[in-house]
Amino acid sequence: MKNLIIREYSIEDYDSLIRLWNLSELPYKPKGRDKKENITKEIKQKRSFFLLLELEGELIGSILATHDGRKGWINRLAILPEYRKSGFATKLIKEAENKLINAGIGIIACLIEDWNTSSMKFFKKSGYKSHIDIIYFTKRIHEDI
Repeated sequence: MKNLIIREYSIEDYDSLIRLWNLSELPYKPKGRDKKENITKEIKQKRSFFLLLELEGELIGSILATHDGRKGWINRLAILPEYRKSGFATKLIKEAENKLINAGIGIIACLIEDWNTSSMKFFKKSGYKSHIDIIYFTKRIHEDI
């Protein structure tokens, strides 16, 4: 595809990223983990790969891949609605997976909320296996994170 670029996020992209998430209806925590300062801190770690997808200079997608040294995680996958079902999410996932594999990570996972059936279908199609036997627990110091 002409002028399709996957590149690393920089802090100057923050406002465009938030616009992308809003237009993509991706829930986020602007007072918590998705606050500009928190994303800045996270991308400086060697265990985070925050990638953006641009088409003709327009930001149309994002993905965050992180790992703890044992397992990789795919987060914040977003594609503008008008570009969905065009293979762009697959390109982002493959790039994120390659970053994790090159970091020595052999297990890659994602968490999908039960209402998000389109993401479930997409990840299954992308070779991910669902585990309905796993219950996810969190403990948050406050609701905004």
